[in-house]
Amino acid sequence: MALTTLPPAPVVSERAILATVAAVAAAFVAFGFGVDSPAGIARGLVAIVTSRDTLLTDYFGVGGMGAACVNAGLLALCACAIFRASGARVTGASVASLCLVLGFGLFGKNLLNVWPLLAGVGLYARFNGERFADHANTAFFGLALAPIVSEILFSTTLPWTASVPLAAATGIAIGFVLPPVAAQAFKAHMGFSLYNMGFAAGLLGTLVVALYKAVGFVADPVFIWTTGNTRLLGVFLALLFGALVACGFAFDRTLVRGLRTIVALPGQAPTDFIARAGFGATLANMGLCGFVGLAYVFAVGGPLNGPVIGALLTIVGFAAAGKHPRNVVPVMVGVFVGTLATRADASGSGLLLAALFGTTLAPIAGRFGWAWGIVAGVLHASAAQTVGPLHAGLNLYNNGFAAGIVATILVPVIIAVRLRTVGDDGARRDG
Repeated sequence: MALTTLPPAPVVSERAILATVAAVAAAFVAFGFGVDSPAGIARGLVAIVTSRDTLLTDYFGVGGMGAACVNAGLLALCACAIFRASGARVTGASVASLCLVLGFGLFGKNLLNVWPLLAGVGLYARFNGERFADHANTAFFGLALAPIVSEILFSTTLPWTASVPLAAATGIAIGFVLPPVAAQAFKAHMGFSLYNMGFAAGLLGTLVVALYKAVGFVADPVFIWTTGNTRLLGVFLALLFGALVACGFAFDRTLVRGLRTIVALPGQAPTDFIARAGFGATLANMGLCGFVGLAYVFAVGGPLNGPVIGALLTIVGFAAAGKHPRNVVPVMVGVFVGTLATRADASGSGLLLAALFGTTLAPIAGRFGWAWGIVAGVLHASAAQTVGPLHAGLNLYNNGFAAGIVATILVPVIIAVRLRTVGDDGARRDG
């Protein structure tokens, strides 16, 4: 009997990939106008762009649900336009960076505070005789420190003639140094934390905060966390994640084979699921990972708001570049175990976000197995609660900073233990 060879996954153009991401961003804009009036959205957008944005600043509570979704959608559409105009390649990492722009557009990134950092990365590219397109992913990942711009503009007693140039100069300087700092930070955790920019931004943000504290400027804490919209937002997200799966089937009717390829990969960065398994399978994986995150939120009784949706969209984005259900679940279980150990509330802001954002450590589970993934989650549950004061909440990727520390310390230990117990030939050694 002759064997049947399945055709390869259809090749999808980068323009189509970018258009799909833009459609998701447009869905947020449409949803925003569906839940609020144009006048209410306009007032909300003014409130958002003039607010302080340190962790946690839920834009649902600042400008309303409609304005927050419109801000996020427009910001992501701007990012898609910049990708298109610059000629940057659209890879799995690009999809992740664009989803982070969309997700954090609900709590920390807005239509005002991102531009100095983007200009700084552009200046760095020009300084090195390179194209901005070569650093597009870094530029949009690097918006983690956008709250520093807002903090200088709106929380100091400086006159506008001083605060505006200071905010611009600080943002540009941060954008300029982020690419080399991120490249160095990656070497520390070896790609076992997917949010490398969170680690780099945490280190840089700690330095910036130290410098400002030395001259007497100390950022006041912010905590805006909304509840009460879970049912409406749950329906919206379920439809969105379902649409991703459906679009995946539209692009590739044989995507089940691609999904098998994806879940067999450890996810260690850099990993491009689009290149490895096709865009259809990647879209389906994104939708499935979104459902996994949403299920966790419902299971612990957490709310859906700006930060939580941002965390879910981060999972969805990195499901194109490292995450899949098989490697994210162990980390979530680990964070939940760590929550039980401290008798804390799993639905509280800190630990709920730690469970969702902590999936940045998914490659540890993918490479070393479920048990080590759970250990990573337990450690992350504690680390994520303690590193925030170092950067005063000015690094939006606080969990990325914490996870970078966890991965940098834990992975060498795992490797040492495995080398001690298992020989190079795979034979078990006695302790």
